[in-house]
Amino acid sequence: MALMDFIKKQFIDILEWTEDGDGTLAWRFPMAGNEIQYGASLTVRESQMAVFVNEGKIADVFGPGMYKLTTQTIPVLTYLKNWDKLFQSPFKSDLYFFSTRQQVDQRWGTTQPVTIRDPDFGAVRLRAFGNYSYRIVDPKAFYSEISGSRDRYTVLELDGQLRALMLQHISDAVASSGIAFLDLAANQVEFAARLKEVTAPAFDKLGLKLEIVTVQNVSLPEELQKILDQKIGMGMVGNDMGRFMQYQTAQSIPKFAESSGSGGGGIAGDAMGLGAGVALGQVMAQQLSQGLQGGQQQPAAAGAPAAAPVAAIRPDEVMATIEKLAELKSKGILTQEEFDSKKAELLKKLV
Repeated sequence: MALMDFIKKQFIDILEWTEDGDGTLAWRFPMAGNEIQYGASLTVRESQMAVFVNEGKIADVFGPGMYKLTTQTIPVLTYLKNWDKLFQSPFKSDLYFFSTRQQVDQRWGTTQPVTIRDPDFGAVRLRAFGNYSYRIVDPKAFYSEISGSRDRYTVLELDGQLRALMLQHISDAVASSGIAFLDLAANQVEFAARLKEVTAPAFDKLGLKLEIVTVQNVSLPEELQKILDQKIGMGMVGNDMGRFMQYQTAQSIPKFAESSGSGGGGIAGDAMGLGAGVALGQVMAQQLSQGLQGGQQQPAAAGAPAAAPVAAIRPDEVMATIEKLAELKSKGILTQEEFDSKKAELLKKLV
């Protein structure tokens, strides 16, 4: 009796996999040297697929359902083993189960800023992050390209490779979308759609289907965000040189006051710093504005009283202002055209 029990244990007659929710994508049925009983029952649940591998070659693939393993239900494996139709014996083959359910809430994000071309700024470095989900749709390709003959392959083990694929295609997605950086925040859905479109073929090669891509945030590194804020401020000021100097003074007052206060002057030092900054800005703005207006005045009509002479701008003030404008251009706050225009206006004052 004991011998008969031992013999029975050598033949497997029920093959199934109950997922335990640990993020397993591929799982090999434990054969332990046993053979599969001819006519055994194979159960493949919804959100699963099963693959028989014989001597390293992928044979039959089974979708959801219950199967009785015979020469009719496993034709490819039957052919590989050269079974005679009347020879019904146990067989040995590797059986792999694959989870085809959607793997949700997978995270992607830029570890370092990604440089992209931009129609407004020429080139910017941006950060972005979001979620994506995928599923196995071709277990043959997934077995060949990813999981292989391992006993178990998990979502966590695949995470790094898929995350890299997402990041690899960010530049392509931005370029093909035609959306400028300033509009990306308002068009995250369209950006996500483009990112999915350009990344999906890379997933297909691995036997996967990229189901959903979301973009939760798009931003610039802190130092570039500060420059963008200055650029936006200059756009509001326009070509008014008086307002330009006032804007620059307002930007420098906090730093001026901070340095004055740290020098030990306390409240008095802060007040002097603020006062000096305001006064300097007013004087420079007034002088610069008067100088520009003076060059645009029309000759006085005959007999009209002569206008009071406009105070000229000292050469050192003009050169200091040009140097400041050059610094703003190097930081990307002013364009080359804006710099050239303002420089030409200022140089006229030296003539």
